[in-house]
Amino acid sequence: MSASTNLSFGLRRIGTGVAKAFFDFTHNSVALIGVAVLFVAIALFARPELRQVSEIKLFGWLQERQAELTGLVSDPAASERATAANPKDLPKQQANVALWLSKKYRVAPEPLSALVSEAYDVGQRVRLEPTLILAVMAIESGFNPFAQSHVGAQGLMQVMTQIHSDKYDSFGGKFAAFDPLANLRVGAKVLKDCIRTAGTVEGGLKYYVGAANLEDDGGYAVKVMAEFDRLQLVAQGRSVPIWAPAAVTTREPATPAPAPPTESAAAEPAKLALN
Repeated sequence: MSASTNLSFGLRRIGTGVAKAFFDFTHNSVALIGVAVLFVAIALFARPELRQVSEIKLFGWLQERQAELTGLVSDPAASERATAANPKDLPKQQANVALWLSKKYRVAPEPLSALVSEAYDVGQRVRLEPTLILAVMAIESGFNPFAQSHVGAQGLMQVMTQIHSDKYDSFGGKFAAFDPLANLRVGAKVLKDCIRTAGTVEGGLKYYVGAANLEDDGGYAVKVMAEFDRLQLVAQGRSVPIWAPAAVTTREPATPAPAPPTESAAAEPAKLALN
């Protein structure tokens, strides 16, 4: 046998040995991994708390990987925190109002639908026309939940947060003034108190804008009532142009039974909003 033949034979034997060793190693490794996975699965099934911790860590790792790849940190709960609703899910009257306001104020119909729905719920609780609440909101902020006047009136209904900070305690504090639903609820309560004190809706609006002791409210009540009239017609399914003047209606002025103002109401500054 020549030297070249011996060399070739030796190389084949070495190659065969290396291949067998590699196969044995990988086969045993796969088997070990399988056994390890099986034990981990049994442990997680037997110990729910371990499974929960593992899921949290895995979810956190996946979020980190997504952030690295996309540059965005995922937040699955974001849609739950959003103030939005499908206008198709609203009753017909509310849907009419939401879509009309959406066009006029150039705000997406989904958040406006949530506000309209909340205004109807709150209005029923505090015995206020929901379209009046929405009319105040429209004139005060144009449905901008982050609006602020130069005197500190904040949010959708431009409530003076410093004066009414106690009313936000149940919502977690004064920063809730910028939460649309919290601001709507507080604003509706303040508006109701103003109307009760004044004895009429128009008088209450004068209190609301801080002009209770002035002869003229700058046309504020007229603007709110004009928008209120339009929204009443829209809710009824009437065709109302976006920039139409207020329609003349046979609506009688709302005159809830006046309640005598308390000392605290008389002492508290009436100024709640300024445009």
